[in-house]
Amino acid sequence: MTIREIRERTLRARHLMQRARAQHFAVGAFNVGDQETLRAVAAAAKNLNSPVLVECSNDEIQAMGIENMRDLVDNYRAELGVEMYINLDHSPTVEGCKRAIDAGFEFIHIDISQADHNASDEEIINQTREVVEYAKFTGALVESEPHYFGGSSNLHEEKIDYEEIRKTFSTPEGAAKFVAETGIDTFAAAVGNLHGKYPVPKKLDLDLLEEIRRAIKCNISLHGGSGTPLHYFESATQIGVSKVNINSDMRIAYRTTLEEVLEENPDQFAVVKLMGKVRAAVQKVVESKIKAFGSDGKAVL
Repeated sequence: MTIREIRERTLRARHLMQRARAQHFAVGAFNVGDQETLRAVAAAAKNLNSPVLVECSNDEIQAMGIENMRDLVDNYRAELGVEMYINLDHSPTVEGCKRAIDAGFEFIHIDISQADHNASDEEIINQTREVVEYAKFTGALVESEPHYFGGSSNLHEEKIDYEEIRKTFSTPEGAAKFVAETGIDTFAAAVGNLHGKYPVPKKLDLDLLEEIRRAIKCNISLHGGSGTPLHYFESATQIGVSKVNINSDMRIAYRTTLEEVLEENPDQFAVVKLMGKVRAAVQKVVESKIKAFGSDGKAVL
């Protein structure tokens, strides 16, 4: 895309976040590590007329290629006629963020503490601010948080230790200070949400989320949406959350369904012929989240 086209796309992305806030819905940000998952996300967006963010972590970018991901998303966006953007998820470096901005990503998440859990406040603030300044060239929206976010995007066997998790909760004062010092567009709040899926449902502190919403004017996102009872999302969107990240629920649906179809078809070695059921399982997960976020019917093309 030309710089003009990128800026037009990022402006539309900003309008989407404004609509989400005003109309009390959240946009789902769904991790994609291969084309089958991307097809499932795009199909869900088409089926429910919902805006979506396709997001890629550092590992997923390395697997897919940053320019390839940009082209694939644009191809499906045009082919299906969906409102779809790209988010760089938990980038551990400023350089990675700049590459994604140059490639035309509309959403950028800089997470310095992801690579270095012991990064100082000054390091996190300075590097986040550097990305914010660089992003002004295209208008990309920048997201961040002031500390390491717990969990991992996997299926966990241990129960959630909420006494430990509470130590990493965001505070209204800390959120306001971080937003003011960095100039970010979106604050990634920690209110009981954490990465991965656990044997017990997650519990979100909605009272704390309301306090954070009153303390800051920018967008709020929730990471670690997998394994969370859907009623929390319905409440969070009314409070003013504009973006929710989903990964583990999709990965689990993908793998368990793939294992099933491989077992059912031991003599089929053209795996591509077996992926229809897998895509359908992932699409079902995405659609359930879209409905909970209230973004169905909200696409503007």
